[in-house]
Amino acid sequence: MEWTKQIGRYVVVMLLQVLLFDQLQLWGACHPYIYILCLLMMPITLPHNVDMLIGALVGLVMDVFCNSLGVHTAACILVMFIRPYLIGALVNDKDRLNEQISLRSIGMEAILRYVVIMVIIHHLMVFALAAWSWSHIGFVLLETLVSSLVTILIIIGYNILKYR
Repeated sequence: MEWTKQIGRYVVVMLLQVLLFDQLQLWGACHPYIYILCLLMMPITLPHNVDMLIGALVGLVMDVFCNSLGVHTAACILVMFIRPYLIGALVNDKDRLNEQISLRSIGMEAILRYVVIMVIIHHLMVFALAAWSWSHIGFVLLETLVSSLVTILIIIGYNILKYR
């Protein structure tokens, strides 16, 4: 049953990403990538290699829809590589016994730090790889900042609405 929920959430979020958020080009520098919500909220108990494989598959699907030549795949693999180490650093042992990362299971402060760090890493990787040049570093940082802020607000908003 849990896997059907995860897959259902993934399908809904990917549809929202492709049909709505990819069409929003706010101020030319804001590209919210809410699809990483699926990666961030995955069960903690999965083996690391399964995390990495799921990250690669999610990134690959986004690359197909965005025609981005592996940019999202690389960013998702990086996020999933870092994820268990970040969870280990931010979440205490008692809270790590919970299957899921959520506002209810680890609290607002921990989830906020977790989401902020992961979203910034993901977005910085996506925009840096897409630019592929140091001459665009200012715009890459601007895109990362603005897009991360919007994505973080959406993900935290989702968590607040879900667990209220």
